[in-house]
Amino acid sequence: MTDEGRRPDIMELIARAPWREAVTYRETWPHEYVVSGKDEQQELLAAFCERIRRGEGVTCRFFHQTREYLFLGDYKYWTMTECPDMDIDGGDYVLNRALLYRDRRDFEIRRGDTGKRDD
Repeated sequence: MTDEGRRPDIMELIARAPWREAVTYRETWPHEYVVSGKDEQQELLAAFCERIRRGEGVTCRFFHQTREYLFLGDYKYWTMTECPDMDIDGGDYVLNRALLYRDRRDFEIRRGDTGKRDD
């Protein structure tokens, strides 16, 4: 809780999270991530899942994968494990984020697409 006795909102949690670069994907699909348990980001993951449960997620395709993304600010956020399948307090789950392309690639990545923003 914050000094005012309220829970921090998701943007505050995002700002405090120790995002790290997904180095393996630097040249192909650049993004960042946190690991819920290892990075003590259970509250952020819970806030993300709550927003997904409330219907704020957008179903998007990454090649053959379909998942729910949350669009906040200049980023889109997603997990590899669906929220209903998580034990947020008892596991390590990855929450990813990538800068928005601001074109159709934010919603559907197709064959021939690259992860480079300028392509």
